[in-house]
Amino acid sequence: DWRVRDALVHAFTFEFINETMTGSAPPRITSYWSNSPLGMEGGPAAGRVAEFLEPFADDLIPGTMEGYALPVSDGSERNRAGSAKAFEMLEAAGWTVQDGALRDADGNEFELEILLDQGATEMQSIIALYMESLSRIGISPVMTVADSAQFKERTDAYDFDMVYYRRGLSLSPGKEQYNYYGSEFANEVGGRNLMGVQSAAADAMIGRLLTSESQDDFVAAVKALERVLTAGRYVIPIYQWNVS
Repeated sequence: DWRVRDALVHAFTFEFINETMTGSAPPRITSYWSNSPLGMEGGPAAGRVAEFLEPFADDLIPGTMEGYALPVSDGSERNRAGSAKAFEMLEAAGWTVQDGALRDADGNEFELEILLDQGATEMQSIIALYMESLSRIGISPVMTVADSAQFKERTDAYDFDMVYYRRGLSLSPGKEQYNYYGSEFANEVGGRNLMGVQSAAADAMIGRLLTSESQDDFVAAVKALERVLTAGRYVIPIYQWNVS
């Protein structure tokens, strides 16, 4: 449910975590091709980007056509406004406080396992801070640190609720985008679509970038794909280091 993903994004207090971990040195990643000519532009979709997305408008996640930007917290540990928005989105998705815990209509408690590789020591510190924020909105988080073999086995089988990973994207994206975000690969064992994206719009935009006959259409197709993915709230972006 995109509303649950939105809640998880709002609960992530990036500004506080960034200050705690790095003294706020690096900026945040804002989208998949952040800080590049292919990066998504703010505001409503326009021009060829809007034209490419229009056939899918009725099924797109809110923010795709209108414009989407990551929420900015107040920089405090508690992040009251962000927590309130997260709880609002969880309620909209059917999660309410029952008997002192966040539960769905069937009474199931909201438990969230975050899977990390044992080598990701910095990430363990970040997730520990994130778990405190999740607990404040009624989610019961647990961090599981697996050795490399177990981590690969579990990610190959999509046996996780949330997982940390890094992905370097080319400025000449091609067929590999299907492997990353294509519906066909969402359930392929050992695949690279870890987010489980199954979007007709994303599939179509990948098809367009592969068959574009002009540079303008190619860039517009990538920017349209960016909108589908970024507004989809599939990931919680952290640091951006590629700043000159």
